[in-house]
Amino acid sequence: MKTAERENPLSKRIMEFEEEEKEPVSPTGQYLNSSALSLSVLCILESEVPIDDSPAMTLLKDVFLPINPRFSSLMVAGENGEKQWKRVEVKLENHLKVPVFPSGLSPEAYDMYLDDYISKIGMEQLPQSQPLWEIHIIKYPTSHAAGIVIFKLHHSLGDGFSLMGALLSCLQRADNPSLPLTFPTVSARLHSNKNNNSIFRCVSKIFSAVSETVSDFCRSIAKSTLLEDDQTPIRSGNAAAEFGPMTIATMTFSLDHIKQIKTKVDATINDVVMGIIFLGTRLYMQEMCQDSSKASSTALVLLNTRVFRSYESVKDMVKPNAKTPWGNYIAFLHVPIPELTDARFANPLEFVLEAQQIINGKKNSLACYLTGGLLEILKKVRGPEAAARFIHGTLKNASMGISNIIGPVEKMALANHPMKGFYFMVVGAPHSLSITIASYMGKLRVAVGAEKGFIDSQKLTSCIETAFQMILKTSCEISSTDHINF
Repeated sequence: MKTAERENPLSKRIMEFEEEEKEPVSPTGQYLNSSALSLSVLCILESEVPIDDSPAMTLLKDVFLPINPRFSSLMVAGENGEKQWKRVEVKLENHLKVPVFPSGLSPEAYDMYLDDYISKIGMEQLPQSQPLWEIHIIKYPTSHAAGIVIFKLHHSLGDGFSLMGALLSCLQRADNPSLPLTFPTVSARLHSNKNNNSIFRCVSKIFSAVSETVSDFCRSIAKSTLLEDDQTPIRSGNAAAEFGPMTIATMTFSLDHIKQIKTKVDATINDVVMGIIFLGTRLYMQEMCQDSSKASSTALVLLNTRVFRSYESVKDMVKPNAKTPWGNYIAFLHVPIPELTDARFANPLEFVLEAQQIINGKKNSLACYLTGGLLEILKKVRGPEAAARFIHGTLKNASMGISNIIGPVEKMALANHPMKGFYFMVVGAPHSLSITIASYMGKLRVAVGAEKGFIDSQKLTSCIETAFQMILKTSCEISSTDHINF
């Protein structure tokens, strides 16, 4: 045998090593980083003390990069067109940004600089030539914090649950770093069934689930392809909304007050928060345009499809058979925003109860799994770009997106910098309004990301705060023995 025809053992081993260094990108990961759609998540951490960035490079190298191989990987196309994660050497200096603002300004002035900076990095695409993340350190005092750390992570790296788990690997308890951060547990609501006709109730639930599934699936297809929400004060219909500037405004609610409302109406915390957001949004729409209070408007509520009660360690999340695996395990629920009628204005708790009724019906539906199957068929027949365009249409035709994450109970610290607050925002979505909710230290932080020049984010947050006060006041007027039945 000629030497040229012999297999080179070294070349073979190099090829095997290169294959070991690659990992397939999940279908959802491919959809979220395509020519049709590119979503990122901004996580904004507010420090109580001025930020010392001198240990940043060491922390990135020794703490952040080891969390998951995807933080050291590029998304590249394989031989068959399927995308893969390819490990590369990370040049940390390309990922760490420390902007320079004018010195000696007031915290209120730095608020404006921060807003403009967040809008700027929200519009920018992460370079595909390097791993898909950046960290921005703002070393100027704002009215909310002595300094700001912003993690910008591409959504293809993982969903909010995964990325929150990653960030928590970098954080410690501020009061005692040797103790782990703890989180509110997520428990299922169990209802006792004392009805002797339980078999009939069971059959009724099955029929209802099937009916809801068929209805939701058909509606989802229509909303993603043909039917658009009405143009209203919260939906411009601007085809380039994902590429334009945005403004972010936040508000904080007491979790105890939310729980108080929850108890009075026998709902969940999510039901209460959705009712508050829906009522506040309708109040804003009515204030900006009287006729829009009854317009057809839909919220896309992001659903975590994992079955979980709390965060696991990142080491557990990346195991092959993890109970709460790393990645993008998400689905969208199309939730119509209830109209603002005179009866609902007089009794604002109806917004909570209607949100509860709608969302419970959606949760009993299997439409999101059917939609996932449809996306898989689209991917196989027409490629991942076609599936990405379908998701883009889903986002574009809705009025707003809503997502939430669970944060720790205790105060957290990053490199001995105690964090007084945090919030997050999804950027790159083709709609005019995104609302996110994060819990932290007994508070709920609600952030409003709005299309700049079209939505008045400060007025919208004011309307949502008004809705909260209306719902809280009404719940306080209800006796603990009253039966809520609107």
